[in-house]
Amino acid sequence: MAPLSTDKPAFFLNRELSWLKFNERVLEEAEDESNPLLERVKFLSITASNLDEFFEVRLSGLLQRIEDGYTTPGPDGMPPELELELVTSKTKEFVEAQYSSWNDRLRPALAENGIRILQLSELDTNASDFLEDYCEREVDPLLTPITIDPAHPFPRVVNKALCLAFLLRRRRRSSAVYMGVITVPRSLPRVLRVPSSEGTHDYVFLADLVASHAAKMYRGYEIVSAAAFRVTRNSNLYLQEEESRNLLESVRTELHNRRKGDAVRLEIEAEAAPEIVERLRGNFGLEEWQVFRTNGPVNLSRVSSISEQTQRPDLKFRPFVPRELHLTGKSRDIFEEIRKRDILLHHPFDSFNAVVGFIESAAKDPNVISVRQTLYRTGEDSPIVQALIEAAAGKEVTVVVELKARFDEASNIRWARSLEDAGVQVFHGLVGLKTHCKLALLVRRDPDGVTRRYAHLGTGNYNSVTARFYTDLSLFTANEEVTEAVQEVFNFLTAYADHPHYDPLLVAPVDCAERTLALIQREADHARARRPARIIAKMNALLDKPVIQALYKASQAGVEIDLVVRGMCALRPGIRGVSDRIRVRSVVGRLLEHSRIYSFANGGDEELYLGSADWMPRNLYERVEVVFPVIDSLLRQRVRQEILEAYLADNAKARILQPNGDYERAAPRVSGRRRTAPVRFNAQEFLIALAEGNESLQDIPPLSPRLPRSRYRQRVEQV
Repeated sequence: MAPLSTDKPAFFLNRELSWLKFNERVLEEAEDESNPLLERVKFLSITASNLDEFFEVRLSGLLQRIEDGYTTPGPDGMPPELELELVTSKTKEFVEAQYSSWNDRLRPALAENGIRILQLSELDTNASDFLEDYCEREVDPLLTPITIDPAHPFPRVVNKALCLAFLLRRRRRSSAVYMGVITVPRSLPRVLRVPSSEGTHDYVFLADLVASHAAKMYRGYEIVSAAAFRVTRNSNLYLQEEESRNLLESVRTELHNRRKGDAVRLEIEAEAAPEIVERLRGNFGLEEWQVFRTNGPVNLSRVSSISEQTQRPDLKFRPFVPRELHLTGKSRDIFEEIRKRDILLHHPFDSFNAVVGFIESAAKDPNVISVRQTLYRTGEDSPIVQALIEAAAGKEVTVVVELKARFDEASNIRWARSLEDAGVQVFHGLVGLKTHCKLALLVRRDPDGVTRRYAHLGTGNYNSVTARFYTDLSLFTANEEVTEAVQEVFNFLTAYADHPHYDPLLVAPVDCAERTLALIQREADHARARRPARIIAKMNALLDKPVIQALYKASQAGVEIDLVVRGMCALRPGIRGVSDRIRVRSVVGRLLEHSRIYSFANGGDEELYLGSADWMPRNLYERVEVVFPVIDSLLRQRVRQEILEAYLADNAKARILQPNGDYERAAPRVSGRRRTAPVRFNAQEFLIALAEGNESLQDIPPLSPRLPRSRYRQRVEQV
């Protein structure tokens, strides 16, 4: 029987709707009573921040395509106009679910635990006096009341700034109704802790305090009505790189423009007067569907402050201490250790300090003569950047800073300038391509007289803050083939120097897509020849049509395929004759899944790759990415049996993608032949306990017979 065609639109899920499904899974964590209460509040806040970016980037891009006249449907066959209609409907439903979660479950639960979010009218005298003093000292000096009239046009409202709108009537001339606007100061906490005489943790929203002081700002007016609102703007950067003489200045200019981009969403309190809504809608040029009326505080992302300010460890996740890298045997430094063996770290279970220490050692070690590094999202006060600046005092230091890393552009511009001032050679990658690979390369004259290269290759950013809650993998190696290839990648980034190949690395946009398809095709060939054939892949998103079609064909050939896809997934599993052997799961828990792992059985000679690239068009064709092999067999087995196996066994935080695009909780497994109580297994919590020495690999529940074990467990126990 001939394989079915893999090109039908019905075989692909819509990208934007799949993203909304992902945010629904995050909201499920806010609803999950097995999570600590204050962590649930943080999950709700994350859904709001996620939705902000969705409007700023994804929906803005969709609107731009429609405005530009694009009518070509995506792989799912959906034209842009229909896509916009469905996305809008689903987003409205999601916002209703967010506020239901806050009003009906989270806020009452907080109150039951002595954490109260109060209206100003509910405060006692002591708390009211505190706020009055705070307002006079901190708030009032920052407020600029504006009344809209011919001499005072509508102010330029900054992207995502929380504002208050008022309908005003002059007391002496009551016929005309004016509009007033006050921006809530962004430099002050959005949620204020107030004194409590009852031993509770009491909070008020800053916007409520500003609204209460509006009468003082608008003397001579009667405030007819008031409402909080917030505008989200198109935040895509529209750069003409080919026409730009200086990319850094172009990005800086576009960042200024971003604050004033076209409005794409208006959030406003549900009880706002219709006249306020219409005036705002007209001013921002929005259609009715772009108005989101909130049954509660505008901008739910600010509720995360409640968790941060409330010292209640009993209502938060138990903290854990990552496992530190210790040198073995008689190794005197990290370089001697790497010469003996490749080192693999799984963050945050393994401390990121080893990565920072690697770069800091390079800065201090007189034997290190050059340092090369890529920087994508580094964060503020980066110890790695400080080490690079220190290294520039006596070494050759080259850094590729990606200025266009979304929402980190301003930070990266500052770092680029600081590095240049210190004498670092700073490059900004290649025209038209983002530099997303995570690489560091050191050249060192070792004590034995040999000059060697040492490399760090990672799946995550060089960011010490996010490394505490992003799951990522780091590989340290002195393997000559790998380090030579890493050097060629840096030559590609700084000189656009062509190279015939980058073996053993897969490099986008050069050959990563082509070789990924070849690896999938090879598994299909193995399956047809009745050799071991299996694919296990973990990533953030799966959207590339050629890759999805290759996976469908591999499934038809008999390859068993398990995919762990955190976010968007356009592949539709479980279609008879097309994707019967493909299973897709998403794990959403306390840590953000960020590692990319690609395992291929390869007829019994397993190959396993890690990298910075998801299976998405932008990663495979529009960015510089590096996917690298795990050559050491023990490390390969560790990734396969400790990490992938744990995620495939998860039935606490895993959701299984259904053929219709919905996600269902993984079914709990039963232990033993007597089918006793279901065994609940949380992969992230297991990996924390494993790092702390409180669990072993034997505690991973049995998997399906199609997932054979290896001898890695016994080997690790012996080590």
